[in-house]
Amino acid sequence: MPIPYEFWLHHAIFYALLFLIHYLCGLLVIHRNVKVNYTRKVNHFAFFFLPTLLSLIIEYPYSPATFFIDLICAFIFLTFFIAPLRNKFRTLFVMFSSFDRPEDRPWTLTWLYTQFIASYLVLIPLLIYFESREMLPLIMIIMIANGVGDGLAEPVGIRFGARKYTTYALFTRQKYVRSYAGSACVWLTTFIAVLAFHPYFNSTQLIAALILLPILITLAEAFSPHTWDSPLIYATGGASLIGIFHYL
Repeated sequence: MPIPYEFWLHHAIFYALLFLIHYLCGLLVIHRNVKVNYTRKVNHFAFFFLPTLLSLIIEYPYSPATFFIDLICAFIFLTFFIAPLRNKFRTLFVMFSSFDRPEDRPWTLTWLYTQFIASYLVLIPLLIYFESREMLPLIMIIMIANGVGDGLAEPVGIRFGARKYTTYALFTRQKYVRSYAGSACVWLTTFIAVLAFHPYFNSTQLIAALILLPILITLAEAFSPHTWDSPLIYATGGASLIGIFHYL
């Protein structure tokens, strides 16, 4: 099946906007001393929300081929920021500055690459399973928990998180700080997401989901390695939903 023209147009506009947002955020970090913790989350929300918003204007049919090309495009996007390229081209350096937290160096891209790979290794079987059980819309619960809840956790934690706790990271012994306020964002977002999809549950399943999912996903985010929470959130949320529908 050929890839439709609408797909290419959608993605051309999406990545043009994504590059622009990264560049503007990088300028804010470099010239206005805006915390990269905030600009990084602006990028995060752009990556999460822009495809959905653009799909309201430019629709195209989803297929395994378009899904695979999505993966390739995301890998190519990250590859633009490898050291030889960003050190040669000032524009790429500015864009990289929008998500390169000082505390993440020199692992910034390594963690992003590995988290991206692990996330899709979890998501792909979940998508197949949920679609085979006619539960595919429920995948949005864990997507929202990660995209919105985890997206808000860091900026909220920086602004309001007086009480902190530490977590580890891959490939280093350094400890990293998270906040209880940030974790509360994950819990609340997940709770609201479950309520938003309540028609897909029976009464027993809904009660179980409202009790279990926010707690388990919050714990997954809290105990996951630094910058590596997405695959843990997806795995925990997906397994919890499967268990709820299987046993209740």
